[in-house]
Amino acid sequence: MAHTERGRERIDPQIHERDLPGTPGDGTRTLDSLDELADAVSHCRRCSLWKTATQGVPGEGNPHADMMLVGEQPGDAEDIQGRPFVGPAGALLERALGDAGLDRRELWITNAVKHFKYELRGRRRLHAKPSIGEINACHWWLAEELRLIEPRLVVALGATAARSLFRRSVTITALRGTAHRLNETSSIWVTVHPSYLLRIPEEAVRRVEYTRFVQDLKDAKAWLQRRPS
Repeated sequence: MAHTERGRERIDPQIHERDLPGTPGDGTRTLDSLDELADAVSHCRRCSLWKTATQGVPGEGNPHADMMLVGEQPGDAEDIQGRPFVGPAGALLERALGDAGLDRRELWITNAVKHFKYELRGRRRLHAKPSIGEINACHWWLAEELRLIEPRLVVALGATAARSLFRRSVTITALRGTAHRLNETSSIWVTVHPSYLLRIPEEAVRRVEYTRFVQDLKDAKAWLQRRPS
């Protein structure tokens, strides 16, 4: 799907906005509501991931949230249920949110990429990292969520989410633990994706990294509280 032009990956030029259901036909129309966005995501053809996924997975939560959490992409459970963060990583995220004094119901939770990308291993569907072209193709949806919700703080969970938000490659280590300006109304807070914690084999290391993740969420909450809306 993606081609390289001057070293940068771009969407296939044979795919035009007017041919993409749920996207602005003339490049200027925007969506009127989050409900319209959720319906349009299910018809998205901006890249080829829809061909193998069960369904598109829109964001969910409080439409007036001050904080938005952005993950990478749906996993196997999310692809089946049509909701973000309902699998093992979602369970870990919900536990961490509780330990940080945050309520999932008060947040908006979404992903940078709206369809599940995977590789088949026997009958198992194993996560595959989205390409730069796929992240770029899906950014329009994330931009619409940001426009409709106008969160004051966007928490990027992992490198893919951070790359989509900053529109360039970034490292978590360099940006973690402080707020970065996104636009006139929103800032970005970068941390790890919960699935990273699940992949750590040593229990002692996993506990340390989980505590650090919870602290990131606490610090993000404190940053919001220090800034009146």
